[in-house]
Amino acid sequence: MVNEHLPVVFILDVDGVMTSGQFFYTAEGKVMKVFGPDDNDGLSLLKGFVEVRFVTGDKKGFAISKKRIVDDMGFELDVVSTIRRVEWIKERYPLQSVIYMGDGIFDHYVMCKVGYSIAPANADSNARAHASFVTERSGGDRAVAEACLHLLERFFQPFDPGKLPDSQEKLSGEWAV
Repeated sequence: MVNEHLPVVFILDVDGVMTSGQFFYTAEGKVMKVFGPDDNDGLSLLKGFVEVRFVTGDKKGFAISKKRIVDDMGFELDVVSTIRRVEWIKERYPLQSVIYMGDGIFDHYVMCKVGYSIAPANADSNARAHASFVTERSGGDRAVAEACLHLLERFFQPFDPGKLPDSQEKLSGEWAV
């Protein structure tokens, strides 16, 4: 264990972290977001050690994010403007006990205040510069899974790729074990 004060929560921005950050529009409005593979499995490995929850500033695409994050994956999701996230987090958790993963132009403000921060490889340059760790993968392309493996190694219990999960372990629920 590197840190004697273990984090209690991993808060992730949705768009650009869980997704590619791209929005697909038709004349009727926003209809799709691209979520990447393996991220839910990585979160499944981590959630036994730390609370996992999500934030988004995307009101128009909230139904899409809710379908994936809440309905399919079973995590909490809140609508919180990036510029209000530090206050929102402070109302719920001691800042030093928070891990935050973000990619956007304002996410570095949050990253400067929390205990540990992560940015995907394709994040805004300010987010990457202020992150404690930058993934090799891009948002929507296994960056969250990579971050989860990093957090297990750094703070909790390293993932053992030689140990196959058994049928008693609750993973993502998407695939049969």
